[in-house]
Amino acid sequence: MTARILITGSRSWPDPQLLADTLLDIWHDATQNSHQDIVIVHGGADGADTLARLWAEGHGLEHEQHTAAWTCPCADTCPPGHRRQRRDGTEYCPLAGHRRNQHMVDLGADLCLAFHHNHSTGTADCMRRATAAGIPIRKVIA
Repeated sequence: MTARILITGSRSWPDPQLLADTLLDIWHDATQNSHQDIVIVHGGADGADTLARLWAEGHGLEHEQHTAAWTCPCADTCPPGHRRQRRDGTEYCPLAGHRRNQHMVDLGADLCLAFHHNHSTGTADCMRRATAAGIPIRKVIA
């Protein structure tokens, strides 16, 4: 059986070594607790997500990337007129990251590793969703 490790983290995560050491500890713990391996589940964003993906690839481990659909049409549940515009003129849905977080949580995980830095609201959102789904959280702060 493979342990699913959901990664959420700040785009400005400042400590790649702390992230790598934490993932190594989790991998070790999982294999000691009758899991054959781990899969890293992440949102594909800059920062902690990218560092976790690179770590997984470097260790020959599977990873699942679930990218937010920022420029896609809004969901039926989005409030009217909430889309925002970037400096380059493109529009995006500011709730796309929340929908992506919920999707990753809905897929299930054995643990949510939260690499929280600079009061990241996206990381906090994913932690709340994981808690509501009964997924244990290990919060790492830098």
